[in-house]
Parts: sequence; C-alpha cells; structure tokens
Amino acid sequence: MTQSTTLTSIDGILSLPDTPYDIGPLGLQRGRISELVGPAGMGLTRIGLGMLVETSRRAPVVLVDVRGWASPGAAWEAGIDPDRLVVVRCPETASWSSVTAALVGGVGALFAEVPAGVGSAGLRRLAAMARARGSGVVLRPLTGELPGGVSHTRIKGMGVTWEGPHQGHGRLMRRRLIIEVSGRGVGGMTRRFELEDDGEDRLSVVPVLATGSTRRTDVG
Repeated sequence: MTQSTTLTSIDGILSLPDTPYDIGPLGLQRGRISELVGPAGMGLTRIGLGMLVETSRRAPVVLVDVRGWASPGAAWEAGIDPDRLVVVRCPETASWSSVTAALVGGVGALFAEVPAGVGSAGLRRLAAMARARGSGVVLRPLTGELPGGVSHTRIKGMGVTWEGPHQGHGRLMRRRLIIEVSGRGVGGMTRRFELEDDGEDRLSVVPVLATGSTRRTDVG
C-alpha cells in the first residue's frame, strides 16, 4: 500500500512525528546549502519557497530573483509570512556573489536563483558563510549544477506530469514531480521521491524508489 505524508510546507517535514519515511533531507538545513536542479516548469521554485516557510515564522527570509519572474504572492501562497519576506532583484552576475553574501549574514534563510557565470570561488565563500552563521540557504542554478563540494544536499527534478489542462486549456488539477535527492544530507546515498501538488498549498511526498547505494563525491 502506498503511504504519503500531506504537508503544509516542505520545511515542515523535519518536525512531523512518526513520519513513515526518513524524508528530513527535503527540509531546510541550518548552515548548509541545498541545491535545486532541473529545467524551468518543474515546480522547483515552489519547493524552494516551501523550504523557507518554517524559518519565516521566527525570522526574516530572502528570495533573490535573477530572472524577474519571482512573485511575492507565490511565496505567500506557499506559506511564507508576508511580514518576514524580502524579495531582492539581482539580474547582474557580477554583483550576485557580494549581494547574496551580504544577505546571508542578516537573515534566517535565503533562496536564491544562481545566474550563469557565477564563479566557484564566490559560491564556496557563500557556503562557508552559511556554515559560520548557521543560515539555511537554497540555491537554484539557472543552468547546470553547482560546483562539487558546495551543496550539502542536491534535489534534482527528474520528471513532471500535469493533470487538468487539455490542449492548453482548463484548470490545473494536479502536478506530480519526481525528484532525486543526493549528497551528504542523505548519507551520501541517492533517493527518489514523488511530490504531488494539488495547487492548494499542500504537497504529498511519496518515496517511489527504495534507498539506493550509489554514493556521490561531488556534493559537499
């Protein structure tokens, strides 16, 4: 029988009692960088916003928007406290590292898009600062993946299906996203989950494959 856990936010996974599966790595980890990898349209931004929800109940959180697509309304719908959300527009690659470094030092958590061309040195400095300050950081590279050793947990979108619209018309009823989670946050192993999003601020998380034994050396 398939078991699922209904959540009001991804971050809430960490505090659920008697969860039938060990799915803590999907929650925000203090002092660590979580990486979201995959093409646009897979729902990864919603996952990233959900990871900020719990922290927003007690401290300011920041969304760094590179593409100009970020909507405060989407963050509020994900459950982030409107009074503690700060949206920073930063389309310039040259200033991205300095802007995010300054923000990490003053907020509880940060979700940032990473533009193409950001150097590995700046990303490693950001990871070191997150560790020193105990801040949770979620990074969403817009192209490719982060350099090895930067992220503690990598959440990779593997596929998505939509239910509802027919030939581009109609109401979206449900979105299902298959994700692969790897890195030290899952003990160096690789696991897959299915996220089911019904568009009503609820996400059901269902493991779709047993824990694998594959170990990655490129995720810090």
